[in-house]
Amino acid sequence: MASTRLSIWREDRSCMEWLDSQSEASVIYVSFGSFTVLTAHQLVEFAWGLAGSDHPFLWIIRPGMVDGGVKTALPEEFITATKGRSFLASWCHQGQVLAHRSVGGFLTHGGWNSMMEGVLSGVPLICRPSFADQYTNCRYACVHWGFGLEVDQEVTRGQVRDRVRELMEGEKGKEMRERSKKWKETANQATRRGGSSHMNLDRLAKDLSIKEMQSKS
Repeated sequence: MASTRLSIWREDRSCMEWLDSQSEASVIYVSFGSFTVLTAHQLVEFAWGLAGSDHPFLWIIRPGMVDGGVKTALPEEFITATKGRSFLASWCHQGQVLAHRSVGGFLTHGGWNSMMEGVLSGVPLICRPSFADQYTNCRYACVHWGFGLEVDQEVTRGQVRDRVRELMEGEKGKEMRERSKKWKETANQATRRGGSSHMNLDRLAKDLSIKEMQSKS
C-alpha cells in the first residue's frame, strides 16, 4: 500500500497511480463538486467517518471548499490514522477515476454531471446534497433507481462510517452494485449509435442547423 499523500494546493494526477495499487472495487471515491462549501465541523465528521470505515479512499478537497481553510480544519491525527489507505488531492479526472477497476463507491454531492458519470461507470453512490437539483437527483438515485444511499444534512461520523460500510460490505451494497451495472448498460445502449440519447442529440443538431439556415435566408 502507498502511504497517505496530501496535495491539496495543486492539481495532482498521481492519484491514478495510487488507484493502480489498490484492490478491485475496494476504494471509496469522495468528491463534492466545484461549488459545495463545507464547514470545518462537517469536514471533520466526514474525515473521521471515512477513517472509521476502514476502507481505502480517494478524497478530492479543492481549495476554498472549507470555511476557514483545510489546513486548520483537517486534524493531523486523521492523516496519521489513515496513513496507507488514503489519498487526498485537489483535483482529478473524475471520469477516469470512476472508471478505474479499484473504485467501488462514490460519495458525492449529487450534482447532475457527477450522477451521470457515476451511472456511466456503474458505480453505486452515497449522496449528501447541498443545494438546487442535488436533492432531487439524490432522491432518484436513492429511492427510485436504487443505487444510492443518503447522508443526513446534519453530518455525523457514525453515519458516514456506516454508509460506507453498508455500500462496500453489506447486502444492500451488493444489490446497489448490481443495479448500477444494469443502469450502466442502459446508459450505454442509449448513447450508442441508434440509441435514444444519440437520436435525440442528432435530432437537436439537425433542428439547430435548419434554424440557422432559415435565419440566413
